[in-house]
Amino acid sequence: MINNEEFTKRLQKVIDFYGESASSFAEKIGVQRSSISHILSGRNKPSLDFVLKVLSSFPEVELYWLMNGKGIFPAQKKQDENIPISKAPKNVSANPESNSQTLSASISEDKTIERIVIFYKDGTFKNFEHSS
Repeated sequence: MINNEEFTKRLQKVIDFYGESASSFAEKIGVQRSSISHILSGRNKPSLDFVLKVLSSFPEVELYWLMNGKGIFPAQKKQDENIPISKAPKNVSANPESNSQTLSASISEDKTIERIVIFYKDGTFKNFEHSS
């Protein structure tokens, strides 16, 4: 469960970092101004849809940092995140360090990958989004 007061402080930090007003921030993520106002005042808790809109509009914001305050803001792009998706082979396989499992996936040529989320056993995850 998230601490609403701490979430509000982190959201305000994001708004300030980008030099946005609450109105312009709401417009950029595609929500009503009142949604931002109600979350910042503590009246409402953020919905999953709201959080996902923030993450997709501002890639430097990491989900785990926004929700729990763990990690860093602004996030730093890793080199491997910039691999063009169009260069991905049809069949992708990865071998974990233990070599006990093999992950295989087929990528259909008529579809485009929008997002890949990797969940770790410790409860953390990484979110990779395709940038156009």
